[in-house]
Amino acid sequence: MKLNPSPFEMIKSGEKTIELRLNDEKRRRIKIGDEIEFENTDDSTKVINAKVLALHRFCSFEELYYSLPLLKCGYTADDVCYAHSSDMELYYSAEQQKKCGVVGIEIEIINTNRQ
Repeated sequence: MKLNPSPFEMIKSGEKTIELRLNDEKRRRIKIGDEIEFENTDDSTKVINAKVLALHRFCSFEELYYSLPLLKCGYTADDVCYAHSSDMELYYSAEQQKKCGVVGIEIEIINTNRQ
């Protein structure tokens, strides 16, 4: 999965442990215990390999935002008070969410080197 530099660095540092995605066909194939490779969109040589610990599925990001700890989803102590589920509409429309649902992929880092 490709990640913009900021969320990539937050995962790398261990600050972000839940990646938020549309629960599309590709994400529905993910199982607990699977490994995911995250690639930095600015530098494809920077990768993080992570193990899936849990899958948190919801009908919408609104439901997800009420249920999951947003500090683990990429918000910081400085900006979490401004967090709103509509933030995710930059990436996924309300129509896409309604069609597919959404998922919070809880992970732990295995390593940060390309294998």
